[in-house]
Amino acid sequence: MTKAALMKRLSPSRIRWRGVTSVIAFFVLWHLAVVLGVSGISELPTPVETLATFFGEYIADNDYWQSWAVSFQRVLAGFIIAQLLGIPLGLVFGTNRRFREMFFPVFELMRPIPPLAWVPVSILFWPTNESSIIFITFIGAFFVIVINVYDGVRSIRNEHMWLAQSLGASRLSIFRRIMLPSVIPSIAVGMTLGIAITWNVVIAAEMISSDSGLGRMTWEGYVSSTPEVVLIGMISIGLAGYLSSVVVEWIERRMMPWKETR
Repeated sequence: MTKAALMKRLSPSRIRWRGVTSVIAFFVLWHLAVVLGVSGISELPTPVETLATFFGEYIADNDYWQSWAVSFQRVLAGFIIAQLLGIPLGLVFGTNRRFREMFFPVFELMRPIPPLAWVPVSILFWPTNESSIIFITFIGAFFVIVINVYDGVRSIRNEHMWLAQSLGASRLSIFRRIMLPSVIPSIAVGMTLGIAITWNVVIAAEMISSDSGLGRMTWEGYVSSTPEVVLIGMISIGLAGYLSSVVVEWIERRMMPWKETR
């Protein structure tokens, strides 16, 4: 296969159409499974019924779009705070041995605790439900970001550091010109994983301790035994997470422009 043919085959338009085809196939299989009475799926509404409910009741409903806005605000707040605190902490863990020996064991004790296990503590500690949900969302991304940045610092080859030192580079210059560029891919990985975790956590937190958001809307659909609302909520959550991932991917491309040439 020639290079031109390979580039044409991997063109964005072809990849986009393949994705659209897979989504359409998913909905067709869902519809057939309900119509044919497949066990465990036959009780669900068909995609047509779900879309009819969405366009008939939700597309013009301000409360529905407000749920989108509330969930996005919580995810954005928790994600940004996790970046602002997690990236510097990961860098310090990787560069300061004394600080790491003193505080990393505490970090490792707290890291395996699931974010939702923080819900009771956050409700007691924070004055409002909103601040407690943002805190839980922050926790979900924080540990992932810190550990990725820390591993990124540890993966830097010592030979590069020694060579820079032998040529008279200062510690600040080594940090700016060697360490920080080397850690950027790890920061990008932490961002990708972190945004996915924040959506998982915020939806669960909204179901437990909130009266708004996409998670609460989905839970209310379950409580009221309206599966169409549950499915609309699930699809909305999936779309919201996808849009967030697209934005994060765009930021990563700006952080690593050299990847565009590959």
